Amino acid sequence: MTMITQKIVPHLWFDKEAKEAAAFYTSVFPDSQISSEIVIKDTPSGDCDLVSFDLWGQRFMAISAGPYFSINPSISFMVNFDPARDKNASSQMEAVWEKLSDSGQVLMPLDTYPFSEKYGWIQDKYGLSWQLILTNPEGEERPPILPSMMFIGENVGKAEEAVQFYLSVFKNSKEGVSAKYSAGMEPNQEGTVMFSDFMLENVWLTAMDSALNHGFQFNEAVSLLVNCDTQEEIDDYFEKLSAVPGAEQCGWLKDKYGVSWQISPKAMDEMMSEKATQEQIDRVNKAMMPMKKLDIETLRKAYEG
Repeated sequence: MTMITQKIVPHLWFDKEAKEAAAFYTSVFPDSQISSEIVIKDTPSGDCDLVSFDLWGQRFMAISAGPYFSINPSISFMVNFDPARDKNASSQMEAVWEKLSDSGQVLMPLDTYPFSEKYGWIQDKYGLSWQLILTNPEGEERPPILPSMMFIGENVGKAEEAVQFYLSVFKNSKEGVSAKYSAGMEPNQEGTVMFSDFMLENVWLTAMDSALNHGFQFNEAVSLLVNCDTQEEIDDYFEKLSAVPGAEQCGWLKDKYGVSWQISPKAMDEMMSEKATQEQIDRVNKAMMPMKKLDIETLRKAYEG
């Protein structure tokens, strides 16, 4: 099994379906596997399944923690099918679309668009949405799967500002490509971001503005978990990213755009994995529950008993 070490990990919140969804996603995408499944007992949501899984080289986490948040398309996942990487990219894309369509909902049909000869946006049966695109083989290579943020409602027009903010927060970061809306693309305003991508800690993400009336907004159902080596790093990210004091809980925070992040010690991977005993997991969870910002030393002591 390949070990993926990833600084920023997309984290999905389900009511009860985390294990089922992870099994489904690993059956849809190539080079995919479930890497860990544990149960966190006696949380405010009862016993919760926590699953780590890899999809086509991208690490994900999912939790079943009750019906409190519903996944929506404000954070979706862009999937690049690159003919330069795979001559069967187009047929592979159709096969993935077919699987994701099972009891799903088409947001933009699989078709030819001005920006791509083949593109489609689909919300799967669990509510998670995927933008499948046949990429231009001459373009700069990107990973197959990228978290994709849509700035809508009160956030519309802030995609560019948000990207600059994230680039300033994460040390190892860089800008990628950016395309703006031109005149005549109403309701989108000229000069706002039609598409951009950027890299934070070797993880590529995309951002766009959309002035359409979407009726949803960023929420906790899709968050971004940041694995930190030291307490100083945790303190730093917490200070720079947290903008909603009431949202600080168990390492979770909300930034000024409403995006949820989890600032977590890398050691939690071990403490909350199949290597740990149920007693160790329970002790760590009990120690974590009252915390807002996570304290590595206290969690380690709980783990070691």
